[in-house]
Amino acid sequence: MTTDPYDLPDVSGLVVGVLGGTGDQGRGLAYRFARAGQKVIIGSRAAGRAEAAAAELGLGIEGADNATCARRSDVVIIAVPWDGHAATLQALREELGGKLVVDCVNPLGFDKKGAYALKPEEGSAAEQAAALLPDSRVTAAFHHLSAVLLQDETVEEIDTDVMVLGEKRADTDIVQALAARIPGMRGIFAGRLRGAHQVEALVANLISVNRRYKAHAGLRVTDI
Repeated sequence: MTTDPYDLPDVSGLVVGVLGGTGDQGRGLAYRFARAGQKVIIGSRAAGRAEAAAAELGLGIEGADNATCARRSDVVIIAVPWDGHAATLQALREELGGKLVVDCVNPLGFDKKGAYALKPEEGSAAEQAAALLPDSRVTAAFHHLSAVLLQDETVEEIDTDVMVLGEKRADTDIVQALAARIPGMRGIFAGRLRGAHQVEALVANLISVNRRYKAHAGLRVTDI
């Protein structure tokens, strides 16, 4: 018996942790999930910075150091800068054991021509996370969201689809359901982690689109 791909689990009771929650993307995701009624904990290397960011955002968001955030959360979103990705995950391997980890890091470089994709040795940021966190359930999602829109309190809905990748359908279903908690957003299963590189790399193209059209473009998948 096949399961209905539109039948997603109830995730309203899950605690969502955001590592890198003091950065623009992390703050934006924390704000949107908390605004949707999710319990959210922001993580940072310095607990004080996380607590300050949480206080600014309100909505019951808490701040903590990264290790505490990881331990207290059911689902942990990785939103740290690419250059600190590996070191952050290596340091939190124990705390992230058994957790559902959602990697949204985009390995990018920048030069005078604009943004371009980097290809990690493991293939992608998500695959690097899976290699560094063998005891975690690693997925990839939330790559193509505008941090500006996420943080804008006047924006009621985020008009975009979220490409979700992972090895186990039960895990990607949870991430899809979390995406759907944010008004206007929809989670779409987009394959296994081996396909994460092109999803991460597409952000470089979106940056070019946004610069040319002075927009905050996202993605929509048609016929679903």
